[in-house]
Amino acid sequence: MRVSWVSNDKSTLPMVEYGTSPGRYSNKSQGESTSYSYLFYSSGKIHHTIIGPLEDNTVYYYRCGGGGPEYKLKTPPAQFPVMFAVAGDLGQTGWTKSTLDHIDLCKYDVHLLPGDLSYADYIQHRWDTFGELVEPLASARPWMVTQGNHEKESIMFFKDGFQSYNSRWKMPYEESGSSSNLYYSFEVAGAHIIMLGSYTDYDEHSDQYNWLKADVAKVDRKKTPWLIVLFHVPWYNSNEAHQDEGDRMLAAMEPLLHAASVDIVLAGHVHAYERTERVNKGKLDPCGAVHITIGDGGNREGLASKYKNPQPAWSVFREASFGHGELKLANSTHAYWSWHRNDDDESVRSDQVWITSLENSGCIAEKKHELMKILSGP
Repeated sequence: MRVSWVSNDKSTLPMVEYGTSPGRYSNKSQGESTSYSYLFYSSGKIHHTIIGPLEDNTVYYYRCGGGGPEYKLKTPPAQFPVMFAVAGDLGQTGWTKSTLDHIDLCKYDVHLLPGDLSYADYIQHRWDTFGELVEPLASARPWMVTQGNHEKESIMFFKDGFQSYNSRWKMPYEESGSSSNLYYSFEVAGAHIIMLGSYTDYDEHSDQYNWLKADVAKVDRKKTPWLIVLFHVPWYNSNEAHQDEGDRMLAAMEPLLHAASVDIVLAGHVHAYERTERVNKGKLDPCGAVHITIGDGGNREGLASKYKNPQPAWSVFREASFGHGELKLANSTHAYWSWHRNDDDESVRSDQVWITSLENSGCIAEKKHELMKILSGP
C-alpha cells in the first residue's frame, strides 16, 4: 500500500509507522518526497511511502512523518467477495460532500475514480483543499484514480500537463510496467483492473497502446476472472454533453479490449449516470463490455440533463442525478452493480443489475485467435 500525504514542514521525513493495534507501531517504512511550483504557488512537501507487505482484509493503524494524528486503513480482501465504490468528477461542492457521505456508509474495499478529482483548474490551493475534503475516506481505504481533463492544467510553452496530479496522486504505474502515471493496472481479489488515459496518446503506435497489449497478455483469467477498465471520456454516451469525444479512442482501443474480453468499462466526464447492455462496435454483443458512465460525483459545473432521443438500443438506464456506484464481485462468475442517488438514503438502489463474467461464457475461447492476432501485430 502506498501512503501519500503533504506536509508544510519541509523537515518532515517520508516515514510511515504502522501496526495492527492502536498506538503500537511495530513496523516503519521510508519513502520519497517531492514538491512542485506552479506560477506563484509552491506546494508543501509531498511524501509517498510504500508500507508492507500487509495482511489482506486487516485493519492497520498508522501515522505519518514520525508524529501527528493516527489514521487507520483496512486492506482489501485477497479473495471474493470484494466491493468497489465508484464515483467520478467529484470536485468540491456540497454535492461532493453528499456523495462522500453516502460512500462512507457503504462497506467498500477500494474506491475507483475515473477522472476529474479536485477541479482545481490551475488554482493550486484547491488541490490542498480537495485533499482535506477526501482525507477521511482516502486515508482509510485505497483510492485508485485516473486522470480527467480537469487534471491537465497545461500552459502552452510554459507548463506541461498533469504536473500537480502526477506529483500528488502517484499510482502504481512502475509496478505494472508502465512508463506513465496516466495509465497502469493493478489486481485486487479476483479482478485485474486497467486504468487508461483519455488525455495521453492512445493510437496503435503509442506507448499506452503498446503497454496495454503487454498488460492484457499477462492477464490470467483463472486467477483474475474479472477484467475491468476505467478511463475518463465515455465511449457509449447518449447524453447530449460531450458527444463523440471518445470516438477516436474507441476506434483505436475497442478492438483490443473486446478481444481481451473486458467485462466492465467505467467512465466519467458526462455529469450524469448511464448503463449499457454488453456492447461492441455500437451494437449489442453478448461478448462485449458493459459500459457505465458515472461522472455524477458532485462537481461545480452541475448536471448534464439533456439526453438524445430515441434512446439507443444499447442504453439500459440513464438519469442526470448526483450519486455513486457500487460494484460487488460476489464470486468468479457473478457481480452485482448498483447506483445510488444522493437524494435518497444510501441503502436505496436506483439502478441495479447482476452481471455474469465473460470467463463464465464461451467468449474468451471464442476470441482467442482474435486476441492473439492483435497482440502479435505491430
